[in-house]
Amino acid sequence: MTTIADYGKYETAWCPGCGNFGILNALKQALVACELAPHQVLMVAGIGQAAKAPHYLRANVFNGLHGRSLPAAIGARLANPELTVIAESGDGCLYGEGGNHHFLAALRRNLDLTILAHDNRVYGLTKGQASPTSQQGMVTKTQPHGAFASPFNPVAVAVTMGASFVARGYAGKLEQLSGLIAAAIKHKGTALVDIMQPCVSFNKLNTYQWYQEHCHELPEEHDPTDREQALKVALEFGERIPLGIIYQTERPLFEEQFATLSKGPLARQEVPRQELQQLMQRYA
Repeated sequence: MTTIADYGKYETAWCPGCGNFGILNALKQALVACELAPHQVLMVAGIGQAAKAPHYLRANVFNGLHGRSLPAAIGARLANPELTVIAESGDGCLYGEGGNHHFLAALRRNLDLTILAHDNRVYGLTKGQASPTSQQGMVTKTQPHGAFASPFNPVAVAVTMGASFVARGYAGKLEQLSGLIAAAIKHKGTALVDIMQPCVSFNKLNTYQWYQEHCHELPEEHDPTDREQALKVALEFGERIPLGIIYQTERPLFEEQFATLSKGPLARQEVPRQELQQLMQRYA
């Protein structure tokens, strides 16, 4: 039986009070709830304070380039469908550098993987410039007159793109967040959990108190299978921020389209050496 202790306890490089601690604890609880042992889990991250989270977890870990966690996660999932693959990184990494490149493509493809976005609405590793999700008017070192661009709404985009599981959590609500992550892991398809996370060092606007005042859990009558209703909820982001499973549906998995994968993970399949040699001869 897997326990939280199996996932280890490590010294971190995060600031005291960082919202990353809540997310890490919620993730450990979710993995235990899903009865997953460390060797069954692959954590893939990019670059940033959020991307350090897998370093503080005993599991298989791969760090890619900034904004490039999803290509590695997709490749790993296709190579070994037996792994539970979780891409974990920050809003800058996933929605900024990774937005145009791979975030939208991952939602369209619908592989069986989970995306955990540590959304602190600022670049925490590189000392506090505005990120794609920064609140309009937020003053930073590189935006002294305030961030002019309207914030990117990843949840609304995910619903619009037809992502098969879309949820929003908050690092200060550990029990609910753990449940959302567990539900995302169990979901068959690409699951996005956008996690509101205070940055105590560089985001003095969206604090723990601010989130406590603005976040609210979705009512029981919310129907996550109703896409039109889900989009309406996803667009509700301002004075009130809804938390919970916003949208969920069933779609064919991308990896199911590859006949080769029906034989199991690629690493366990025998290589047809004669066919391979004939193929290589074409390029001689």
